[in-house]
Amino acid sequence: MTLTDQRVVVLGGTSGIGLATATMVAREGARVAVASSSQSSVDRALATLPDGSAGYAANLTEPADVARLFADLGPFDHLVYTAGEPLALMSLDTLDLDAARTAFELRYFAALSTINAAIPFLRPGGSITLITGTAKDRPSPGWSVASSITGAIDALVRALAVELAPVRVNAVSAGVIRSPLWDSLPDEAREQMYGHLETTLPLGRVGTPEEVAEAFVFLLRASYVTGTVVTVDGGTLIA
Repeated sequence: MTLTDQRVVVLGGTSGIGLATATMVAREGARVAVASSSQSSVDRALATLPDGSAGYAANLTEPADVARLFADLGPFDHLVYTAGEPLALMSLDTLDLDAARTAFELRYFAALSTINAAIPFLRPGGSITLITGTAKDRPSPGWSVASSITGAIDALVRALAVELAPVRVNAVSAGVIRSPLWDSLPDEAREQMYGHLETTLPLGRVGTPEEVAEAFVFLLRASYVTGTVVTVDGGTLIA
């Protein structure tokens, strides 16, 4: 399947993996629209994307905002959902339920609400691709909330692939990637984490957003793939 002249909507597409995906599908000939909660982030992303790309500011946790977004967008071919706040890991003994609910709200419930709003505008032959992570497969201490969210997204992909067929529904499961996702960590702690991973991962390095974007492009083009999670983790699950 070619992406030439296909319309691809990337929610969370103004930084990190989302922006890398938007950039890559645009190079494949797609017409790209990105959305973020911040107008300034949208403006920065549009400055790097090809002419003709579109950008929208929308709060994805507000159903009314999401409904307006898709009404403005109109028909499109592929939905990519990479929205998520920087991760704030927490151990059980310091559990903040409000923070945990907030994390679920954007990464799971907003994704579900967005898909519900998007379906009437999705053209035949279209697809939906979500972001998840390897925390569900190999959690560490402090990752209970993140593992729960990624596990829920996995289950959602399989369920929606059945319910929405023949719309294709898939996800990309990313390992630790050098991206704004980790901006909540102090610089020194973040670099220590990257350095430790470089000594343990089979590939000997931490991945880039562009390497994860390759998997998104594959799933957009793979017309006989649905209900599938593609893992891009540098070997995390076998290390």
